[in-house]
Amino acid sequence: MSDKNLSILVQYRFQRAMDTIPEIELLLANKFWNTAVNRMYYASFYAVGALLIKHNLLATTHSGTKQLLGQHFVNKGIVSKASGRHFTRLFEKRQKGDYDDYFDNDEQSTTELWEPTKAFIEEIRILLDS
Repeated sequence: MSDKNLSILVQYRFQRAMDTIPEIELLLANKFWNTAVNRMYYASFYAVGALLIKHNLLATTHSGTKQLLGQHFVNKGIVSKASGRHFTRLFEKRQKGDYDDYFDNDEQSTTELWEPTKAFIEEIRILLDS
């Protein structure tokens, strides 16, 4: 892929993350906790995808994305350990909310994820701009 096409794809992926933020705010305001967690995860996932693409790293699964983030960015101190743990937490809570029977994210646990999610996406944005 050419550098120009790579740059366009990175921008596209990160823009998807940013476009998801108003959705999350709407879901939180309307108390759709599972869907809000889902969208927080996906906003973060899109941002991480942009970071991986920028560094010519390819993940074909969600678990692979999480693994590459840890291996290439968290373990090397480029992304904070707290952010790495937060992404893992979103991954797990999204999985449970989407697939587990008799599990629902609640207001407190969902709203506690919002500020760290915005901070995580901002941390990725800074890395993309550097």
